Amino acid sequence: MASKKRTSSTQPDGVRVLVRNRRARYDYQIHETLEAGIVLVGSEVKSLRDAHGNLGDAYATIEGGEAWLVGAQIQEYPWANQFNHEPLRKRKLLLHRREIRRLAIKIQQRGQTLIPVSIYLKGGKIKVELALATGKAQYEKRDATREAEAKREIDRELRRDLRRDLK
Repeated sequence: MASKKRTSSTQPDGVRVLVRNRRARYDYQIHETLEAGIVLVGSEVKSLRDAHGNLGDAYATIEGGEAWLVGAQIQEYPWANQFNHEPLRKRKLLLHRREIRRLAIKIQQRGQTLIPVSIYLKGGKIKVELALATGKAQYEKRDATREAEAKREIDRELRRDLRRDLK
């Protein structure tokens, strides 16, 4: 009997999402997103392909003209033995120099932060979707929750009316 692997969602354009930061859109107001490459070791790639990662407390920072992903947890790969990686190490992000400069200016001047939204596989390479965002206040989060619940209720009523009309 074959063992069951954790599969992640595959989108029609060949992008397979490996890890998603579900709280990002709830906790932050996202202004802009961009794609970055990431420097990984072999055991990290294998672990990510099995969707064993967490972006909950992760953020990106710019130090010395380089972009770094901090706080992203990629669990150890069980079969890597002594060649395993450190789960919470800083990982270098691959961006063009002009992109790094532009992001550094926005982060410093406007008080925005750079957060990872997802890690995905695209064309055989692992990429990180970064978002330039500002934190939401507590009342903004409550408003967003209230709007989502209202939308769900409206959709529920519309479906109920459709079923009634079809009978």
